[in-house]
Amino acid sequence: MTLQVARTIVQQRTDVLLPYARNSRTHSDAQVAQIAASIREFGFTNPVLVDGDNGIVAGHGRVMAAKQLGLAEVPTISVGWLTEGQRRAYVIADNQLALTAGWDEAVLAQEVAWLQGENFNTDLLGFDAEFLDGLLGAAPAGASGAEDDEPDAGITYQEKFAVIVSCTGEAHQQLVFEKLQAQGLSCKVLVN
Repeated sequence: MTLQVARTIVQQRTDVLLPYARNSRTHSDAQVAQIAASIREFGFTNPVLVDGDNGIVAGHGRVMAAKQLGLAEVPTISVGWLTEGQRRAYVIADNQLALTAGWDEAVLAQEVAWLQGENFNTDLLGFDAEFLDGLLGAAPAGASGAEDDEPDAGITYQEKFAVIVSCTGEAHQQLVFEKLQAQGLSCKVLVN
């Protein structure tokens, strides 16, 4: 098979771009607003991928945000060479592959701290305030940082650290649970 390389970016009207009806990735109003804020700050830097019939392959959230911003056109790249199977798989892979990346938290903390020092709006980064506070070592809300005046009468505590992962449904929860267990992590399933 010959490796295909997209070479042309074409401006297309947002009203002719067709969302993929079977797109399994969801975009909340809040997330679309985040994407819109990002586009407003940084520009439309990531073209929408479309098939040969103006069907959106990747970039559903960006198109929704562009419409919210009143943009009549967005940059697109045609991936019309994809077979139906490749297109359907890519719609999923494009979203999932980004989720499998990690963060070098030391470098991330340095970058965020620098941005804050420059008074840059770190809300545009997509992290919630609680995560950024933890990343930068801030005390959790309500913590005074002062020692209690009275020691606990002979009570000792063993610190435990946990991560809570919000899942989109039971099947996603099962997939995440199995993946983490396979990596040797101790996991508990919670239903709220």
